[in-house]
Amino acid sequence: MSRGASKETHGRLVTDQAGILEIAGRARRVAVLGIKTEAQSDQPAFYVAEYLAQVGVEVIPVPVYYPEVKVILGRPVHRRVADVTGPIDIVDVFRRPADIDAHVDDLIAARPAVVWFQSGIRNEAAAARLVGAGIDVVQDSCLMVEHRRARAAH
Repeated sequence: MSRGASKETHGRLVTDQAGILEIAGRARRVAVLGIKTEAQSDQPAFYVAEYLAQVGVEVIPVPVYYPEVKVILGRPVHRRVADVTGPIDIVDVFRRPADIDAHVDDLIAARPAVVWFQSGIRNEAAAARLVGAGIDVVQDSCLMVEHRRARAAH
């Protein structure tokens, strides 16, 4: 997976289980947009990222709130996904569907291989814009669950 897909590249809306497992299984570097802090460790927006970090995935925290927080899960935080240097395999999104639109330009600028909307999160307009920019999109799926399935299959 590489950053900087050309304009000729078209993303896809990934809905089939095999495609979802393949994406989850190859994730090595995941930016978590909307990550919570250790103080909210009972929230999926924290414990999904914590799980990924524990199994060896490089997690890049991109909190929306907590301007005073500089580190989450031992990693420096970024305020925008586009500020992350290097390739991003997946941006795991923990935002309400209505709040995603405000992040689409940042996500397109970051050029991740995949944008993954967590369980319960769907935004067809945002997904269409991302796909049109050459980024694959998974909607309404838990990355932690799918990553565990992918690991179990190997």
